[in-house]
Amino acid sequence: MTEVTRQESAHEGTGGDAARDDEAVSRFVERFGADMAEAGMQRMGARVFAALLASDSGKLSAAEIAEQLQISPAAVSGAVRYLAQVDLITREREPGSRRDSYRLYNEVWYEAVAHRDQILTRWTNTMRDGARALGLDTPAGARAAKSAEFYEFMQKELVGMLARWRAHEEGAHQEIPRVGEQKTGKT
Repeated sequence: MTEVTRQESAHEGTGGDAARDDEAVSRFVERFGADMAEAGMQRMGARVFAALLASDSGKLSAAEIAEQLQISPAAVSGAVRYLAQVDLITREREPGSRRDSYRLYNEVWYEAVAHRDQILTRWTNTMRDGARALGLDTPAGARAAKSAEFYEFMQKELVGMLARWRAHEEGAHQEIPRVGEQKTGKT
């Protein structure tokens, strides 16, 4: 089998580009997975997330993930469970099929950050309760109260940041010409 044929068959059904360098893609997946793991994400979950991100469809079956990453079905199962718990992916099943596929949310980063709003609310409330329990006049209580203030500030900023991102995206999509079109306007 030629290299081009291998690449074509590896990308069939995923909308993949046959000219893509599979080794370069694999290096990207491993590098980004390592970056995410270093930032605190579960290692195998980070690798699976990176593989999904690198797939043109944003969707892979458990078998495709296991084959691509050379990992066991049990490792895939644990990784996708973790990614679903942290709201980075969703599980899908085609009607009439028994095979699950895993898909990134359409706007995975926006969704991931937006879901942090709920976490910040919980942390704020927990820190406020902690500050009262520790005593507002104690160093530990003051730290907990300051943490609650910080989380509250972050939450307010998060709402504004997400709104600014939406506005940015809407403006960017209006300015970017489609493939084969030229941008019009004065230069």
